[in-house]
Amino acid sequence: MLDREEYIEQAYLFRSFAERISGGIAAQEALVAIGQEVLATSKLPMALDYLAGELKLVGTLSTAMARLRHYFTAFQTFVIAAAEQEGGRFDMRTALAMLEREATYRGEGTTPQGLFLYRFECLSRNRLDYARGLAAVAADDVFDADWKAWIETVSRQVGLIDLADLVFVRSPEYWRIGKRDALVAGRVAPEPDRAILFGDKEGRIARANRGKDPLFFFAALQRQLGYPAVPRVTPMAPSAESPALLARRIERLEMRVKLLEEESRGGIDLSRFDPKNFPLSRDE
Repeated sequence: MLDREEYIEQAYLFRSFAERISGGIAAQEALVAIGQEVLATSKLPMALDYLAGELKLVGTLSTAMARLRHYFTAFQTFVIAAAEQEGGRFDMRTALAMLEREATYRGEGTTPQGLFLYRFECLSRNRLDYARGLAAVAADDVFDADWKAWIETVSRQVGLIDLADLVFVRSPEYWRIGKRDALVAGRVAPEPDRAILFGDKEGRIARANRGKDPLFFFAALQRQLGYPAVPRVTPMAPSAESPALLARRIERLEMRVKLLEEESRGGIDLSRFDPKNFPLSRDE
């Protein structure tokens, strides 16, 4: 767990880095420039120096982040590594936007419930590897032993059991419903036999979204509890120029190249541009 100022500077790093590489600035130059802008009393400038050196030497950021485990979390490294895979559909702009939103959330104060649900939505929305992704989620120090064991269970059961059901059975709402049904049936009310990881509100929202699209579950949590929403980066706008306009631009460029070649050979023959030398038609 880092200090609040570190998360604030990390959020600035991810936002500024995304803006500059989108603007055509080289990644290494962007990292060096951001290292001079961030708070000097934080540990981020030293981390950025190492990232810039690794990017120059190897060409990737995730390898350097994996060695800085005391500063960057395993989930941050996993997200950047997924964005750096060649041929993948996961874009670096999306990865940086996700990490910026998470750093902002952690700087404002986070809970294990909110952090887990945000990261799980990041995995599901972007179709990332659940096994490796959830292992990276569990490696965070914000989760205790009970949380780590439950996340491992989720990793084995994801795709077989809905997330809303997995959250519901780990909330007080599940045991309250069980006690109510037991009293109605005249049986002894059951006692919790597992760690309660979520609160009453998460349990009620999960019970209301059982059997529904998980995205409805995430949206309800964000509305009701203020959990961070996963950013969705808009795709790059295609060029508005038509093929005909591009063809004309290529023709003009070819003409300029020919003029430059003539000038280098001794000068441009301007007589061929004189209208008097053009042959006239019979009508003209």
